Amino acid sequence: MRIVSLDRPTVRSAVGAAACAFVVATAFSISGDAQQLRPVSEGVYSAAQATRGQTLYAAECESCHGADMVGTIGPPLVGDFFMSHYSEAPLSVLVDKIVQTMPFSTPGSLSREQAIDLTAYILQYGEFPAGQAALVDSALAQIGLPATQMAAEATGGGGAGSLPPPEGNLAELMRGVHFPNSNIIFNLQIKNPSDQPRTEVEIPFDYTQWGTTIYPGWLAVDQAAIALTETAALLLTPGRFCQNGKRAPVEQADWIQAVADLVEVSQEAHRASKARDFDAFVDISEKLNESCDSCHRVYRDTGGTEGGIGGDRCVTPSP
Repeated sequence: MRIVSLDRPTVRSAVGAAACAFVVATAFSISGDAQQLRPVSEGVYSAAQATRGQTLYAAECESCHGADMVGTIGPPLVGDFFMSHYSEAPLSVLVDKIVQTMPFSTPGSLSREQAIDLTAYILQYGEFPAGQAALVDSALAQIGLPATQMAAEATGGGGAGSLPPPEGNLAELMRGVHFPNSNIIFNLQIKNPSDQPRTEVEIPFDYTQWGTTIYPGWLAVDQAAIALTETAALLLTPGRFCQNGKRAPVEQADWIQAVADLVEVSQEAHRASKARDFDAFVDISEKLNESCDSCHRVYRDTGGTEGGIGGDRCVTPSP
């Protein structure tokens, strides 16, 4: 039986791996007077700002996005992937995102002035020319990035079958669905759901705590098994990207087989859960762990240890 250790170093490693989810986690749909915005190609920042931004980038961003901004465990800040997510967006969108969400582990720790300096450096590295005047907060909403659209195949716009285009990257999907629901299954290695007492939450209540009292014990296991079974297909969505901006290996034979294995073990978990067969989950947890590990070893851990920060994570291997 393999019980996942949740010692503090492991938790810190997991947080570190998640910390660089970067500013382009979601695609922006910008409407309005985008064509009336002043283009960044006109020299909207100063060289001095970019120099300050370069120093800040080395300290706060480089470990995730790379010295050359092509991305490591965070997505790139240059090229089509970055530009397509900010196509025709005013610079205020980018600055706001940096201020509100970066660095991921300490959001809000950067001042707005620092975010503007970082934006200036990103523009400089993207080969947009510097101007004489510094970029100021009051002008951000009037300056726009150029229109850049990636091909439908790359963005999932022409996705096959009934799967809609992806909303999040692979890491976000796994953190939102597969990580929490798998942990409910893994928890049966140490705790019998039949022994979980029903608890009450004081009013006014914490919604997260309250939620655990509505579907406690075996009901939570039932639902976790169903969630894993029915969302496994989302791991095959055409056009999905990894956290670092590389394509998710949705067409690789080993990836497809791992998803099939996930479905199979999740269905087995659902059958055992409905039968309230606690003992069955020793073997089921092993199978679930292996179905996850078979992908992690190839696509998540390349270039680093499990849960580490390997720069080649989620890279399709050579034949």
